[in-house]
Amino acid sequence: MEHILNPWPWYISGPLIAIVMALLLYFGKTFGMSSNLRTMCAIGGAGKFSDFFNFKWKDQLWNLTVVLGAIIGGYIAVTYLSNDSGTTLNPTTVAELQHMGFESPGTTLVPNEIFSLEALATPKNIILLIVGGLLVGFGTRYAGGCTSGHAITGLSSLQKPSLIAVIGFFIGGLIMANLILPLLF
Repeated sequence: MEHILNPWPWYISGPLIAIVMALLLYFGKTFGMSSNLRTMCAIGGAGKFSDFFNFKWKDQLWNLTVVLGAIIGGYIAVTYLSNDSGTTLNPTTVAELQHMGFESPGTTLVPNEIFSLEALATPKNIILLIVGGLLVGFGTRYAGGCTSGHAITGLSSLQKPSLIAVIGFFIGGLIMANLILPLLF
């Protein structure tokens, strides 16, 4: 049972993602989480307020199964497939995070200093989450899709805009982790 509780290795999960992508490409579909938000807003009537949400949302209902699958898969992973192990981090990274004020980096998958219920009670973390959410929303719209859509669907179908977007995501992540995060903590 211990083997099941560890994360799946790349040689299992990678080919599974490739099979799903091949099926989506075969059926002429694209994958991306941000398009689901647009579909849900259109279903809710947002097309009355913005032309961006005026489209044939019924053609995108199949993609909402991705959201349902993410919710069900997340529940199964946390409830039945987790072993409460942390993340193995480089000792230099651990020291840097401890210097920023993170008590025990790597012992949990996400830092409690940001993602616990107690952390939500602080104005600093609320502002960080709101500003971060707005920036992600703006970036997703500006880039024409999210990281999963560009990195998985866009790159697998050899789209140049997706390559540019993914390079931008990585550059943004490096800037955030190395320049901005140390200023915030």
